[in-house]
Amino acid sequence: MKNYDLLVVGSGAGSNIAASAYEQGMKVAIVDNGRFGGTCLNRGCIPTKILTYVADTIMSVEHSGQINLEAEVKEVDFKGLMERMRRETWHEAEEIAESISTVDTYDFYNDTGEFIDDYTMRVAGEEIKGEYVILASGARPLIPPINGLEDVEYLTNKTILELDEKPKSLIIVGGGYIAAEFGHFFSAIGTEVTILGRNEYLVPDEDNDVSELLKKHLDSRMGVYTSHEVRSVRQEGDEKVAVAKNTETGDETEFKAKHILVATGRRSNSDILKPEETGVDTDDRGWIITDKHFRTSKERIFAFGDALGKHMFRHVANEQSQIVYYNLMRTIDAEEKDGEPELFGMSYHAIPRAVFSHPQIATVGMTLDAAKNTDRRLLVGRSEYTGVAKGAAMGNPDGFVRVICDAEDRTILGASIIGPHAPILIQEITNLMNTSERTYIPMFDSIHIHPALPEVVQRAFGSLAPIDAEHTHHHHNHE
Repeated sequence: MKNYDLLVVGSGAGSNIAASAYEQGMKVAIVDNGRFGGTCLNRGCIPTKILTYVADTIMSVEHSGQINLEAEVKEVDFKGLMERMRRETWHEAEEIAESISTVDTYDFYNDTGEFIDDYTMRVAGEEIKGEYVILASGARPLIPPINGLEDVEYLTNKTILELDEKPKSLIIVGGGYIAAEFGHFFSAIGTEVTILGRNEYLVPDEDNDVSELLKKHLDSRMGVYTSHEVRSVRQEGDEKVAVAKNTETGDETEFKAKHILVATGRRSNSDILKPEETGVDTDDRGWIITDKHFRTSKERIFAFGDALGKHMFRHVANEQSQIVYYNLMRTIDAEEKDGEPELFGMSYHAIPRAVFSHPQIATVGMTLDAAKNTDRRLLVGRSEYTGVAKGAAMGNPDGFVRVICDAEDRTILGASIIGPHAPILIQEITNLMNTSERTYIPMFDSIHIHPALPEVVQRAFGSLAPIDAEHTHHHHNHE
């Protein structure tokens, strides 16, 4: 058996800790069954944004008539685009794995590991043990029990990135952000897209009016069917047929396409990893349970990231990895000195997230729906892109910024933005939510460039009003 100071499961954000521990002189093993770098680098955030950026560019050309331009997209080099996307991401993954292989005290086990005893794993025919263990084991696509699905070839968010030929038509099962992003990309490049979501709303984590605006725009380019649950799938000639039931009317409809993408959420990897064999508790869905310091039920074992089943974003996992590394070092230090470690936790009040569809969506903190379910007195402000000079310059794109604040202490509780550059615009609000006061006051103390798009954010704060009062919209002239 090989013994290590630190055993890290998962090479995504887990590699942040592995690398730091190695630099501190620890003997480190990292175990992952896929390409080095985890979901984000290989089959998640980075490769998909390379694709959606192309789609954004196509959409701006298609809407160029609004700004008195006549432009067209001649052709999309699909194979070249997919190769560039893979080169940008997979090449980096291979380089990191290669550099690790040249080092003596840092081993990468590129295989599926499972726990067989306390702190002990079986991986690639070997048994390895860690004095400390970090579980950053991520999640994988959840494949729902749809009749006939296992008998047809279907795509997931991982395998769809391996395509070299543009799909003629595509059914996407699921109505979350993965469906919205892939739907946007494939429709923009000329694939016939159908989205079948079983929820009443597309991207159901967002407020209803945000979802509705996204649906309106996507619906003009593809078939978007919400409240449609896929009951069965079959192969018919060279096409896949999905039978979906409208959950509101009970009617069943058949949809046909060359390809089918299953994007119905994520599931835990605990069934493969077997953390219970090393004394780590999970909830009834297999997500690993930790305290606020990311300690599991087993001493000397920490867990973070998608493995916890909450806030499944790489930027959250990166932040958590820094806290876990700090807590790990503090724990080791305290054990040597026989003391109690002082540990850090993480604040989740201002987690930003984005949907890179068209229009783009970004949210931070609470949605309006969530804020209404608290007992706070709320101030809500809203501003349309069409209400600022830069919006007019851009051809008056559809979209708005909504901000939610606490009427008592002026703190910002959350914001939603839907429209061009939403993920960039939300950052100004996220930063304010992380100041010591967390209030909206600096928004008014800061001079904004005129005419520039961030004025739409400032204007939303300028229209704050009690939620139950009649909203009065002040129409300012463009100075």
